Amino acid sequence: MKVGLFIPCYVDQFYPQVGIATLQLLERFGCQVSYPAKQTCCGQPMANSGYEHLTHDCNRLFINNFSEFDYIVSPSGSCVLHIKDHLHDDKREGEATHVRTHIYELTEFLTDILKVENLTAHFPHRVGVHQSCHGQRGLHVAQMSELVAPPFSKPEKLLKMVTGLELVKLDRVDECCGFGGTFCVAEEAVSVRMGIDRVDDHIKNGTEVLTGGDMSCLMHLEGVIRRRQLPIKVMHIAEILNAK
Repeated sequence: MKVGLFIPCYVDQFYPQVGIATLQLLERFGCQVSYPAKQTCCGQPMANSGYEHLTHDCNRLFINNFSEFDYIVSPSGSCVLHIKDHLHDDKREGEATHVRTHIYELTEFLTDILKVENLTAHFPHRVGVHQSCHGQRGLHVAQMSELVAPPFSKPEKLLKMVTGLELVKLDRVDECCGFGGTFCVAEEAVSVRMGIDRVDDHIKNGTEVLTGGDMSCLMHLEGVIRRRQLPIKVMHIAEILNAK
């Protein structure tokens, strides 16, 4: 299958190793992966700030870059959800619909499309998973704890296939980290307090490596960890699933 690799701006600029790990992981499972070199921002920051009417050029460029692929995969739940919910073009709605319905966050693509049941990864550490709000409540990659329904987690299902890895059980499995995109700028004090609470849960339960499917949330938590000089490493789930 032809897969278009969509790497969000902040991953490209600050965490290129996440993009590389995503590419290598997809290729290990037989995908023919291409990276459209002209891709840019998906438009989420503008839309989240109330300026969705200014994202038309972003939408048009995204369609140009990705409409010919069988699937589009990204290591970012928030950017994927933005495209699923907001990508439109009155003149090319057929192509826009194809993109919206064929774009996947990495862990949901591995579990739902590739049906991965076995991994060769080895990662001998205690790992705590951060379930991001976009991934959980928007993409439904994990069950929300407030619902009376059977629990599930696509990221945890994949991590359980990694040899040597021990999943950490948190007190609050799906609490928001406080990042929220522009929220962390507009409500800095609240955002930081939420981040501290989230990190404290991991510290209390013995997390060595904190992971998740949204590098934006992990970036926020990593800032808290660095400023407090805590002994926790932050890694995107793609890096762990690709570990040897």
